[in-house]
Amino acid sequence: MRKRVALAQVLILDPRLLLMDEPFSALDVHTRSLMGNELLALWSADRKSVLFITHDLEEAIALADRVVVLSAEPASRIVGEYVIDLPRPRDVAEARLGPRFIELQREIWQLLKTEVQRSHAVTH
Repeated sequence: MRKRVALAQVLILDPRLLLMDEPFSALDVHTRSLMGNELLALWSADRKSVLFITHDLEEAIALADRVVVLSAEPASRIVGEYVIDLPRPRDVAEARLGPRFIELQREIWQLLKTEVQRSHAVTH
């Protein structure tokens, strides 16, 4: 409920850009899915730009029109950019079941896995 109130408080200010840095990370999987659907419904209503930062690849694909993958090093740079062409309106849980979602997940994970492995090699 606190996450919903916080989101409502921000939206009242009517920002042109909504910056969301790991907003659902502390939520259980079911609430996270419901909040994702709420965010998609709010976005559909006014189409504001949303910069959504997450470490959850499935969440990124389910919510986004575009996914940008950053490098693992401290001075991050863009290493990949993917157009998410899943149809809208979209349900976060149901979108994950489709063949295009799975295809996008595999494609993006290949690049992301390389970055994760590079990060672990440097730190260990």
